[in-house]
Formats: sequence, C-alpha cells, structure tokens
Amino acid sequence: MEPWQFLSEPSLSVPAACPASADVTKGSRTKGSGFPGSDPSSLLPLVCPARSSAGSAVAVPERGDMPEMVVTALLAPSRVSLKLLRFFMWIWVYSAAIVVAAVYGCIALTHVLCRPRRGCYGRPRCAAPACLVDPTLGEHGFLNLRSSGLRLHFVSAGRGNGPLMLFLHGFPQNWFSWRYQLREFQSHFHVVAVNLRGYTPSEAPKDADCYTIDLLMADIQDIILGLGYSKCILVAHDWGAVLAWNFSIYFPSLVERMVVVSAPPTSVFQDYSIRHIGQFFKVNYMFLFQLPRLPERLLSMSDFQILKSSLTDCKTGIPHLTPCELEAFLYGFSQPGGLIGPINYYRNIFRNIPLEPQELAIPTLLLWGEKDPYFQVGLVRAIESRFVPGRLEAHILPDAGHYIPQSHPQEMHQYMWTFLQDLLD
Repeated sequence: MEPWQFLSEPSLSVPAACPASADVTKGSRTKGSGFPGSDPSSLLPLVCPARSSAGSAVAVPERGDMPEMVVTALLAPSRVSLKLLRFFMWIWVYSAAIVVAAVYGCIALTHVLCRPRRGCYGRPRCAAPACLVDPTLGEHGFLNLRSSGLRLHFVSAGRGNGPLMLFLHGFPQNWFSWRYQLREFQSHFHVVAVNLRGYTPSEAPKDADCYTIDLLMADIQDIILGLGYSKCILVAHDWGAVLAWNFSIYFPSLVERMVVVSAPPTSVFQDYSIRHIGQFFKVNYMFLFQLPRLPERLLSMSDFQILKSSLTDCKTGIPHLTPCELEAFLYGFSQPGGLIGPINYYRNIFRNIPLEPQELAIPTLLLWGEKDPYFQVGLVRAIESRFVPGRLEAHILPDAGHYIPQSHPQEMHQYMWTFLQDLLD
C-alpha cells in the first residue's frame, strides 16, 4: 500500500442514482442540483452493545457519546499529513506548469512569427463545415439535463434497432470523432454521440467548478435516463474514457458493457505515473492547463496552430485527416469562449488526488495503441491488475497511436462486434 492511500479521508460526496430522467426537448431549462453531501458522522462505525462471557450486557458507548474533541484529536495526524501532501503536490504542479507554459509559449510565438498574417488570435468560423451536418451520420438534437439544467447537443441514429450505445469523446475533439462508429453500428443499436458539457453547441459554463467528475458523471446519468433507457453500452475515448471508468464504478447498474479506448482510470494513472515518471512528460500539457486564461490564449494563437499540429502530425495526430474534418474539430473551439470549457476539465484533474485504488467489474473491451504518444503501453497491465478476473478483454494494436476510432476503425469494429455478439444473439 502506498503512503497516500491510507492518508486519504473518506469522500463525503458520493454519487447517488436519480430515479427521474431528463427531457429530450428544445424547451426551457430545468433546474437541478448535484450530488447531496453526506453527514460526516455517518462515516463513523455503529457500535452495538456487547456481552461478556457470562452473558451480562457490557455497556459500550455509542458514537454519539464520544466527545467531538476526541474524534478531532484522533483524526488530526491524518488530516495534517494529507494537507501537507496536497500542499507539496500543488507546489510541484504549478512549478511544472510554469516550465511547460514557457515551452508552449515559445512554440506559439514561433507559429505567429512563421505565419504573421494569421495574427495572435484564432479566426472565428461563422458556419459549420459540411461534414458536421452530414445526414448519413444521424439526426441532431438537444437534451435538457435534469440534474444541472444544462442543454447538451447529440447526434442519434438507429433508434429502435437495439440497445443504446452511447459515445463519449475526448479532447480536442467532439461528437464527430465517432463518425465511423455511428455508421457501423446504427443497424443493430441506437447509437448516440454527445457533445459533452463545455463543447459547442452544448452549453458551456465558464466556472471551472462546473466540471468536476461528480457533475460530469451526473450528466451521463441524465443522458441515459433522458433518452428513455435504464442501461447502455458505453463507448469512450480519451477524456470520455476517464468519465466512463468513474461512471462504471459509481453507476454500475446503468452500464451493461464498456468499450474504452486510449485512457486509464484516474487512480491507475496516478499510481503508475508515480512509478514511471516518464508518463508525466507524455502528458505535460496537463500542467499548462492548470493555469488561468493562458492555455486558451496559447492554443488559439496563429489560428489554433498548436491544435492543428496535434491533430495532423504524422506521429501524434489522425492519419489522412481531411481539411473539412479538421475544421469540424476546430469549429467549436473557434466560437467565443470555445476553449474555456474543454480546458476546465483539466483544471479539476488534480482536485481529488491522492486517490485510493478502485476495483473494476463491468465487462470491458480495452483498445490501446502501441504507438500512443500520450499514454505508455505499461498502463494496460496496470489496468488489468484492478479488474475482477474475466471481466476485461484488452488488445494492443501494434501500428496504432492515440486516435484509434479514426485511425483504425475497421480493427476497432471487428473487436467490438465480437465483444458484443452475445447481446445480439
């Protein structure tokens, strides 16, 4: 056991399933609330009266009889140690953020000097590219979430053809990253690809506190119930996969199967990265994204050249990405404030560290690229160690990078059909 695992205090905010669902409309927003907090005293164990060997009752004080001062004194060393650990962690995070910001600042400035006509700001796109409104991918709609009142955009096809297959995208992308899967599976499933909160045209709160894991999991719950289903097949990539891992732990009754691509659970990433420091260098941008305002400015300079490079680079990007497809991803980010929401996801990523290990039990298909520039292959074995035996089917694609759903759709589809065959039968 690692030292941070026994220093962690119990979480006082536990997601609870909501029996009500959202409304699929374009009407007014409905107000809701997040997960209710728990009474800290409820975390103390109940102590029942005991009996001696002679059978007489022995008085044992109940939790209410223990003076609050004594409880506080007993917990004080753990709380102090945890606060110190978090204090030093944030010093390290912001120190790394300053260094990474200097590097990305030089990169952005180089792009501006090499392409002076583009200027220091991103060019707003007035109209969506044609591929974003391709009718063969499905119908566009909006969903009013019951818990938060937010209005999320989604694309849907194949309603009535089978179980719900819900797709969660990553960064820097949107629902369009699932275009191959929407076409492939709509004949046997009701396929729905959402734009997560913060991604245009879904609503995008500006406050970073609106992008905590608890609130994002509540969104997924409201989407499933709002579409009229009691469970789904969850297909997720990158940030969507991070949410899917957490959702499968706290809402297992709503997930029948999972297909996860190119992202580990947060607790696995934490433990693995501490033992393999090189993993932190692969995701160095996470530290930059902890800073206010600067990341949005750097990413938008020279008409989003840093994002363009990450999506089209021969080593880190999506092979054979057409100009229209590239514009499909940049369109939302080019709108006013379009980068704030997506980067706010990262501003919450260190909030709950240190994390305790969590057991994974939902039947899951895991696909990983051997040449993924952001996540080491060793994470696959680390994920396997957290699973209930027999519940994980993992495949490492030798020639694949990070964007498997778009770079290797045929291989992904083949693995998915085999994994889901018993549901079709």
